[in-house]
Amino acid sequence: MVAGWFTDAQGENFRLLGTRCAACSTVFFPREDAFCRNPGCGGGELTEVPLSRRGRVWSYTDGRYRPPAPYVSDPQVEWKPYVLVAVELAAERMVVLGQAAPGVALADLAVGMEVELVAGVLNEDAATTWTTWHWRPVEVAA
Repeated sequence: MVAGWFTDAQGENFRLLGTRCAACSTVFFPREDAFCRNPGCGGGELTEVPLSRRGRVWSYTDGRYRPPAPYVSDPQVEWKPYVLVAVELAAERMVVLGQAAPGVALADLAVGMEVELVAGVLNEDAATTWTTWHWRPVEVAA
């Protein structure tokens, strides 16, 4: 888990954490704690804010390569492609990149579809589970 990037809650309370500038209202993710990254703003008062749990697919692709370190990847285990999703959060006016939830394939996604944030496991060993975030399609009620 990257400290300060998301809550340690589960379920509906799991959220990415950003910061909002008090002067211009721009929201940042990953968080910024030193200064406003908006080039047109000289503000420096930043407040932690939870980001929206839902957004719309802006773009997506598959990763067919084993990422380099510091990504944890056992070279003895067969590599399986993963799906990357860029999600537009309308309220924050930003796009956040992340992996699709396990089991979500390229064919399950479409630009503009609604997705939601879920907690995931980046890696684990006997002593520690490292948490990350994933995006999964929102189930549409019939």
